[in-house]
Amino acid sequence: MAAELIVESVGAVRVLKLNRPDRLNALNEAVHEALAAAFAAIEADDSVRAALLTGEGRGFCAGADLNQSLGGGPRDLGASIDRHYNPLVRRMRALPKPIVAAVNGVAAGAGANLALAADIVLACESANFTQAFIRIGLIPDAGGTHFLPRAVGDARARGLAMLGETITARQAADWGLIWRCLPDEGFLAAALAVAADLASRPTQALAAMKAAFNAAGANGLDAQLDLERDLQRRMGRTPDFAEGVAAFREKRPANFTGAPPARD
Repeated sequence: MAAELIVESVGAVRVLKLNRPDRLNALNEAVHEALAAAFAAIEADDSVRAALLTGEGRGFCAGADLNQSLGGGPRDLGASIDRHYNPLVRRMRALPKPIVAAVNGVAAGAGANLALAADIVLACESANFTQAFIRIGLIPDAGGTHFLPRAVGDARARGLAMLGETITARQAADWGLIWRCLPDEGFLAAALAVAADLASRPTQALAAMKAAFNAAGANGLDAQLDLERDLQRRMGRTPDFAEGVAAFREKRPANFTGAPPARD
């Protein structure tokens, strides 16, 4: 049986490709376990400086595999969320390296929210997004109730969740749900170029940005200002800051290494 997740390295980018195209890359236990292992490996490998998550075939991810994960009658869906979905979203958000989601087709339910857990979301023109939970009597999970109102506002978040309507990639970009909608032709190469660009940037600064953005929703202004100060103090001690200033003064491209601060 083919691996549920294809893992490849392209320079400093680790490419993760969901590989259940016959099921539109729907999530099952094996996929969750493979993703957990892949993100743990990315975090532990200093040679990896960015990740690209996409899907094989005509879909990005259709959400939970209902054929395998849901049966008839009441059941404790919270157990599956605790075991798989919440740890995955938390791991992606906490990963000290940027994640690009390249949505190459259908992104539905938890699959849509899996994409939104990435730092930068790109979608091809033929892709679409659906908060499909209402169709089977559920609420958005995998961070959906957190990501949606912050990205598109309360009114649109409620409409997307309660009506379960499908929106195009172009509409998702216009609403600010994703970063950019790109042509189908050459889409994966374009997404990989974005990930490679991120991999060439100051890794420590990108990690600090993720930490700051993660905290912003819960922090008041004073707390966020203090966090910015603390993170910036750490950034000022990184070799990449010294390199960036030197490159600016010497009018040359910077060569960022992602090395940690000389002292914390």
